[in-house]
Amino acid sequence: MKKILTLVLASTIGGIFTLGAYKLILEKEEQPLVVDTVAKQPALINTNTTNTGTSRAYETPDFTTAAENTVNAVVHVKNITLSSGQMTFEDLFLGRRPQRAQLGTGSGVIITPDGYIITNNHVVDKSQELSVTLNNNKTYAAEIIGTDPTTDIALLKIEADEDLPVVTFGDSDTAKIGEWVLAVGNPFNLTSTVTAGIISAKARDLSGNPNNIQSFIQTDAAVNPGNSGGALVNTNGELIGINTAISSQTGSYVGYSFAVPSNIAKKVVNDILEYGNVQNGILGVSGIALNSATAEKIDIDDTQGFYVGSVEEDSGAEEAGIKEGDIIKEIDNVKILKFADLKGHLSTKGPGDIVNVMYSRDGSVKTAAVKLIRNVTAVLPTVGQIKNASPKDLKKYKAKSGVKISQLDPKYAEYWAKNGIEKGAIVTAINGTDVSNVDDVQKILKNAASNEPLRIELINKYGEKERYNFR
Repeated sequence: MKKILTLVLASTIGGIFTLGAYKLILEKEEQPLVVDTVAKQPALINTNTTNTGTSRAYETPDFTTAAENTVNAVVHVKNITLSSGQMTFEDLFLGRRPQRAQLGTGSGVIITPDGYIITNNHVVDKSQELSVTLNNNKTYAAEIIGTDPTTDIALLKIEADEDLPVVTFGDSDTAKIGEWVLAVGNPFNLTSTVTAGIISAKARDLSGNPNNIQSFIQTDAAVNPGNSGGALVNTNGELIGINTAISSQTGSYVGYSFAVPSNIAKKVVNDILEYGNVQNGILGVSGIALNSATAEKIDIDDTQGFYVGSVEEDSGAEEAGIKEGDIIKEIDNVKILKFADLKGHLSTKGPGDIVNVMYSRDGSVKTAAVKLIRNVTAVLPTVGQIKNASPKDLKKYKAKSGVKISQLDPKYAEYWAKNGIEKGAIVTAINGTDVSNVDDVQKILKNAASNEPLRIELINKYGEKERYNFR
């Protein structure tokens, strides 16, 4: 018994010594790790204690004011058109062509208190009857003041019995990618619908044609059928675009929508009101947007900008000294990375406007002030592109008046060459009417019946006057 007690006592004393050694030696060596961890915590806390006033990722802008200022100025547009119905034996026997009414709907934006409304051309195209319903459920007959199919913009007018709420134009050039926007319209006939998103891209072209004129604002705000012609506004409620199209295989919204920039829409409206049509200003250059493939093809190192392939004679670009082979980098401080950037900015300008062009030539950067000229070119079917003829052009072909062929249609170039017709030839008359300028040609073509043959009179390179009939 005494031996057992002695053994227990010895074990206890040994344990006490072991514990004391651990506390004094081992635990003391690990202690700095704990202190170091605690010391880092105040630094992390302190960086978040001061409010800098910047937006946080989890904060969402307040859209209520912008929505309230917009919904009352966005209208519901109804368009009744007539289309061919199914023909019966009785219709065939009596020589009748049955027609049926079709109802189309869209949106529009009131831009003046006295009732001017901007919408899409495709919303009102071929209309037999137009009506506009306001957000207060009042309905008015609408008149088409003017349209521009090229930009898909139309201007309407209603006669209201009171001043109407309006949306003010913003500057679409200053809109930034990533900026919050609201789309306001009437999708699926659901009036006064507001959706939110951000600007996903600018100067977007949907055609796939490198020389197309499209230059849309792309957003991810939900836009569906019926939204066409509605407002795209920023968080201040300012109009920065007219909703126009969606990218979809189903016909409904699947992620992206597109709007005509407000600066283009405003310019179209002003031209319609002042001139009755759109006055386009052009630099007077043609060419191609650069990328790796095109740069390699024309054997240059630069892959960004607009490569000038040719300069139109008597144009502002020629007078400013721009030459073939120059690469346009900026216009009015707007970077030119693709043709849509160039065309989008020029679409906001008119003839006589001055633009500042920055371009590269042989590695040196140059600037020039270019006066835009009126677009005096058009396409004459089967012939090609035509333009106004100068006195020098007319003298060369001994013509009193006419328009000049500036580019032959590639499909018929071989045919024309066999008949002595080349670039520079003068077209003197169309459908029996003498022409002096491009406007004359466009008026004749517009008024021609759809089944009427096209009769063209021109002077070939031998100075001989020839006549051609096309069906």
